[in-house]
Amino acid sequence: MTYIDNHTHLDDIGLDGGPRSTEELVRLAALAGVGTVIHSAVNVASSAWALEQAERFPGVWATIGYHPHDAADADEDGFDRLATLMDHPKVVALGETGLDYYRNPVPHDVQKKVFARQLVMAGAVGLPVVIHSRDAADDTLRLLDSDGAGLTVVLHCFSLPERLPELVARGYYLSFAGNVTFKNASALQAALRSVPEDRLLLETDAPFLAPVPFRGRPNSSALVVHTYEFAARERGIAVQELAERLCENALRAYPRLRIQARTM
Repeated sequence: MTYIDNHTHLDDIGLDGGPRSTEELVRLAALAGVGTVIHSAVNVASSAWALEQAERFPGVWATIGYHPHDAADADEDGFDRLATLMDHPKVVALGETGLDYYRNPVPHDVQKKVFARQLVMAGAVGLPVVIHSRDAADDTLRLLDSDGAGLTVVLHCFSLPERLPELVARGYYLSFAGNVTFKNASALQAALRSVPEDRLLLETDAPFLAPVPFRGRPNSSALVVHTYEFAARERGIAVQELAERLCENALRAYPRLRIQARTM
């Protein structure tokens, strides 16, 4: 059985004593049974780095784009550079992109402009989009409607349980991180139990949000196994069955992953 970490940040290595190289992160993941890792970039430089790692390690794939925290740095040269990377076969999506109105100094109008631009770019080549949305649900969904119509959407680090019916109706994929295992995450846990089987994904968002029993420590892709085990218990199925179904979901959400399907 092979697990998938649908969202991680391999370049945030060494945080608080965590693993200090990509090689170590990938090795530990493989030892834990995590054969596929999707690294999410946050700007142009990290997008280029992401593809370097994807080329080095067969099990590493990439999403590329501007995170809302980096939106102020976006310019025409940066968008042009992203456009040259989007056709790479190991780029599975554009992102993470979106809006973050929680303690983010980037003005909202700048964030929205950069987000909308990336949605249009993704639509032009048919790439899925990986969405970061914090305290900005209304604007996020409005822009997905106006500039991202028809795109495959993955809401990473899912945090909108109160809007679950609407998001399911939209056909979005909902990717839960390690915080769903926290004792105080009852609303997220209820959403985890209710998400239709074919819309569910799991991730680490490492090095952040390590799942119980590692909460408060550096997270890594190897620890996504604990989130799978928790989710399987919550949904009342065997972890092996859950892993197989989520593999199918990832292949459907990210069509470029299918070239690796025989090893998953």
